Amino acid sequence: MFGLVDAVSFYARCEKVFDPSIRHKPVVVLTNNDGCVCAVCPLARELGVPKFIPYFKIKHFLEKHNVVVRSSNYELYADLSERMMNVIARYSDNHYVYSIDESFLHFKNFSCIDDWHQYGHVIRKAVWRETRLPVGVGFGATLTLAKAANHASKKLPGFDGVAVIEDSSDGTSSRKDILTCMSLTDIWGVGNKLGKKLSQLGIKNGWDLANQSPKAMRSQFGVTVERTVNELNGIPCLKWDEIGQDKQEIFSTRSFGQRVTDEHVLKAALASHASIVATKVRKQGSLIKRLVIFASSSPHDDNYYKKSFIYEFPIATDNTLKIVGAISYVFDNIYRQGVSFYRCGVGGVELENSQFQQQDMFTLSLNNPPLMKCYDQINYRYGRGAVEVAVAEKSDKWAMRRNFLSPSYTSKWSDIPKIIC
Repeated sequence: MFGLVDAVSFYARCEKVFDPSIRHKPVVVLTNNDGCVCAVCPLARELGVPKFIPYFKIKHFLEKHNVVVRSSNYELYADLSERMMNVIARYSDNHYVYSIDESFLHFKNFSCIDDWHQYGHVIRKAVWRETRLPVGVGFGATLTLAKAANHASKKLPGFDGVAVIEDSSDGTSSRKDILTCMSLTDIWGVGNKLGKKLSQLGIKNGWDLANQSPKAMRSQFGVTVERTVNELNGIPCLKWDEIGQDKQEIFSTRSFGQRVTDEHVLKAALASHASIVATKVRKQGSLIKRLVIFASSSPHDDNYYKKSFIYEFPIATDNTLKIVGAISYVFDNIYRQGVSFYRCGVGGVELENSQFQQQDMFTLSLNNPPLMKCYDQINYRYGRGAVEVAVAEKSDKWAMRRNFLSPSYTSKWSDIPKIIC
């Protein structure tokens, strides 16, 4: 049996954990630079606040209905996510963190559980008691069915935060009931484009998709859809390690809080992104062979400008100093005087496994594992940016705009909640 535990409106609920004054108010959270609405709590959803709409378009609507607006507080969300995952991990023998608010469970040696519905409530109560975050819990015979059950636990009527998809001995089928109520795009792995193509064949919901011929689906749409059909019928096709495979590309990009024209500021921003990419690459045990560096003005500008450059390392590396150093080699090809830069970023696009690296007989390796280990340990202990390359100095000119930022209750001494008795 597989399970999926997913937080309800995670970002918005995180904002309420340490601020009792807004727990019973509608809350929305904005994306980078306070651009769009990315998270909406249930109370705000009842008011009709949509997700991914630019903030300026609904600013007056939010003010009229006294909706609490917050900037994305990633430090707070990451810390609460770690706490939530530590609680969830206690309730299975195999646990994989799928995203910041989702966690898959595999109950390989938990055959003693007789009532999965009750066990789901045990998990929900534990997470709520220790983190004050509400979660939905879904169980199924495959990863896709567990994902569908989780969707039902949170969004379909008749469920109380826990859903189990199984065919019982008396002939009743929760699988049919749930999949019939799910649209195609609610099924894991079916996006908008694929959903439109399937709907043209008369396939209207998840149950219709489950009743298709796997071979016919493969011939028309490929092996991924064939696997989805089999998984919806309780036939495991996705291996446990497939959902946690290493990323093939790792990027760090961001728009500026205000336009950047100074070359030194732009170079510092690119260096900071390169440093972030290097840290992420080491975390998953990979090396970078090719690095993409780009910067652009706004696509809404009259004279839109975008320039990118690919730097190739002689030997794949995870050394922050070498990765950041690549910025200097290509910077003159990217920067143009007079351009008001709106966005920039860096990405590793050709990654290799650090354990199976092909060495070069005539070129020395650029890696320095002891130095990078020390670098990561210091930043992990004292916070990201405690140690940084000099060229990546912080600047308010390119720092992210967060005008509605809540305190970092769990990561800054000055922001720790105070209780007055």
